[in-house]
Amino acid sequence: MIRNYLSLVKFSHTIFAMPFALIGFFLAIFRSPVPQTGWDKAGLTLLLVILCMVFARSAAMAFNRYLDRPFDEKNPRTAIREIPAGIISANSALMFTILMSALFILSTWFINRLCFFLSPVALFVILGYSYTKRFTPFCHLVLGLGLSLAPIGAYLAVTGQFAWLPLCFSFAVVFWVSGFDIIYALQDEEFDRQQGLYSIPSALGKERALYVSQLLHLFSAASVVIAGVHGAFGTLYWLGAVVFTGMLIYQHSIVKPTDLSRVNLAFMTANGIASVVFAVFVIADLFL
Repeated sequence: MIRNYLSLVKFSHTIFAMPFALIGFFLAIFRSPVPQTGWDKAGLTLLLVILCMVFARSAAMAFNRYLDRPFDEKNPRTAIREIPAGIISANSALMFTILMSALFILSTWFINRLCFFLSPVALFVILGYSYTKRFTPFCHLVLGLGLSLAPIGAYLAVTGQFAWLPLCFSFAVVFWVSGFDIIYALQDEEFDRQQGLYSIPSALGKERALYVSQLLHLFSAASVVIAGVHGAFGTLYWLGAVVFTGMLIYQHSIVKPTDLSRVNLAFMTANGIASVVFAVFVIADLFL
């Protein structure tokens, strides 16, 4: 049963935003002028940040699967998912969403007051994304916005205040996630158009959608550069930035409007490497 729920929420996709949450956390520990969390409490705060990430993302994915079940049943690509396949009932998925949302809010209570008060706002964004494909092709940007809460949220968990540097990383995530979600959505261009669903590919077609994705990834790389300059990072950071940018270029080199056979390679492998390797270099730079 646990395996079914892990599959429902695509737990392996946590690899996208979690590294940026860790960047936000260690950025606060090493660079914040007035951290509320000292080294004596850093371990507990880090655990709570990780739990918040897991609970929030699980709630968002389960709700998305619950809400999209009528479309998933009709789409050959998604008909094997847990709800349309009858592995998990719709009501069970909804109850799971409620449980994960409650655990997320509870976890923020133990972090600090600001995170607790902002937790409903975060839930509104990440749960609200599931509705956006019904009325706007900019749904990809809303998904990016949801994941971009990771670095600034982790920073707030430690410091209890906003700052420009973690926001630079949040902007990098917005554009990065939006760009690769457009690539992923290429697979459903015709289906979305037939069902009256909105996406950049269904609105513009595959070729122009890829141009938009490339532009967003250019903005993401620019945000990484701005963060590096603003934060006066060292050599390790810039090595990580090169890897991150290289993975953005690589995924566009293997996905073509006429050949979507390597979309999953671009979506999972390239972006997983981009986030993990970049985070390792950034955190190492902070330590050293």
